[in-house]
Amino acid sequence: MVSIARKNLFHDKVRFVVALAGISFAVVLITVQLGVYLAFRSNVSVLIDHTEADIWITARGLENFDFGRPFSETKLYEVRSVPGVAWASKYLLAFGYWKTPGGSQETVQMVGFDPETMIGAPWNIVKGNPLDAKYFNSVFYDEEETIGGETEINDHRVRVVGIVRGARSFIQSPYIFTSYKNAVALSRVSKGNTVYVLVKVAPGYNAQDVKRRIQETVKDVDVYTSVEFSKKSQDYWMVNTGTGVALLAVAMLGVVIGTVIVANTIYTSTTEHLKEFGTLKAIGASNWDLYAIIIEQAMINSVVGFAVGMVLSYFAIEGMRRGHLPILLSAPVLAGIFVLTVMMCLWSSVLSIFKVTRIDPALVFKS
Repeated sequence: MVSIARKNLFHDKVRFVVALAGISFAVVLITVQLGVYLAFRSNVSVLIDHTEADIWITARGLENFDFGRPFSETKLYEVRSVPGVAWASKYLLAFGYWKTPGGSQETVQMVGFDPETMIGAPWNIVKGNPLDAKYFNSVFYDEEETIGGETEINDHRVRVVGIVRGARSFIQSPYIFTSYKNAVALSRVSKGNTVYVLVKVAPGYNAQDVKRRIQETVKDVDVYTSVEFSKKSQDYWMVNTGTGVALLAVAMLGVVIGTVIVANTIYTSTTEHLKEFGTLKAIGASNWDLYAIIIEQAMINSVVGFAVGMVLSYFAIEGMRRGHLPILLSAPVLAGIFVLTVMMCLWSSVLSIFKVTRIDPALVFKS
């Protein structure tokens, strides 16, 4: 039956190519959209996830991480007095304007961390020593700037002393890492204020218990565990703004397109070969034997279409990465896309299965 399935499928090569084109297009669409979605979702909380704090304290009513609001740093000392707090540190995030070598301006997000404790320090360091960020107006940048080069942030001269890679925010503004003191001087955040307070829970204490104690002790702030704050920021951009829904909707559109094209191809092929299917029934083939032929056709379509789609996706993704559009794909995600492709093709064969189920073997003897 397998040979019959292959001959039936490859008999009309043009139709087979059209089916593969539809599946490949669907695979590319699904792969790229899921990759962009996962990368954006990860970038939304990249700083939260790379900071060793267990608890984040923010201004009251903050919607998401990127738009932090200043509050009095006296809250820091209140937090340090709470039982179960191993340490608490100030952390600053503020927008600024980076003057490029060509004279234009680029929006950046300045991250102020403590270079003595390295709490909130950059990761994936390509060049430089994070300790150098403590020197006057010294910064780490996310692009291939020359070490020691000088430029401006908010009309203040800064010196690039290090390079990091992969630290871009969801809104595609590069992160600029520097000491907390430098960040305050370079930004418009008033002295005596902070944007976040990071907390590490002492050994033997539970993060939720310490969070509750901070809420009871420190007023007019919001308190989250790192997991909660990460999810809150992700949900804001992915759900509340509709960005994630739009990306996933386009991916689902790929599934629909692929399903329709494959269903039409297999159904048309089945219709044109009804007499052959009738002959098989007349010589004793069961319905399951006929189903096996159709399912085999769907499986061939899915495997070959997935392979071609992956090759095309590779070139599409490489082009997007060169354009600084983030893509995040893991082996489990790719395996899931393969399973989805197979299911899409199998579902497409349902109409054809219904068609052959109703075949009358006497059809062979009709003109």
